[in-house]
Amino acid sequence: MKDYQVELSVVAPVYNEYGNLVPLTKKIIEAISNEVESFEIIYIDDGSVDGSSDLLDQLAVEYEVVKVYHFTENNGQTAAFAAAFDKAEGRLVATLDADLQVDPADISKLLTKIEEYDLVCGVRVDREDTIIKKISSKVGNGVRNWLTAEEIVDTGCPLKLFRNEVVKDYNLFEGMHRFFPTLAKMKGYSVVEVPVNHYPRHEGKSKYGISNRLWAGLKDTLAVRWMQRRQINYQIKGEDN
Repeated sequence: MKDYQVELSVVAPVYNEYGNLVPLTKKIIEAISNEVESFEIIYIDDGSVDGSSDLLDQLAVEYEVVKVYHFTENNGQTAAFAAAFDKAEGRLVATLDADLQVDPADISKLLTKIEEYDLVCGVRVDREDTIIKKISSKVGNGVRNWLTAEEIVDTGCPLKLFRNEVVKDYNLFEGMHRFFPTLAKMKGYSVVEVPVNHYPRHEGKSKYGISNRLWAGLKDTLAVRWMQRRQINYQIKGEDN
């Protein structure tokens, strides 16, 4: 078993979230300082143009636990997660968005289940979103579950906790961040969901609308369905899996 030097890596993609970065960083540090013996915060700057890039560098100077990596251009959320997973040194890896709509304090709820499961996913209760966003999310979840024969309640919730070996085992393509639970199950990992809090966005703007959530999500769902049906499964005689 690998000997990890860091207990928990908290990773977040950042794209034009200037007003949220200072409170987010403080909330993460406050939330988990007494939960784990050691941790790091990894921010992937996805080509921000609102001053977030410089502010992230300032935070990295101010806080030793903060590590920042900058993309040369906007590559999207899946690419940002892929880069963060590659850099993560923690035995456990927590993901969240930089918009403060989920509470870093809820990481503690996920920690209670991670020794029993390989991936613990948050389920946002009392969603604080616009009616259009709620409807598009509900439709998207329903279509994804129907096409992939899944029962994931809220695959879009950004708050998740992985064992490190799960994130290192992913082979991600664009749009695949929506399918972290399904992709983990395809690799034989165990998944569970727990309720977490959700809050309205106070700073910045949502990066998603109906057009880039519904149609792109449908295309990606069909790709995952194809992967499920074409997955290779075998067992060597005399060997236990």
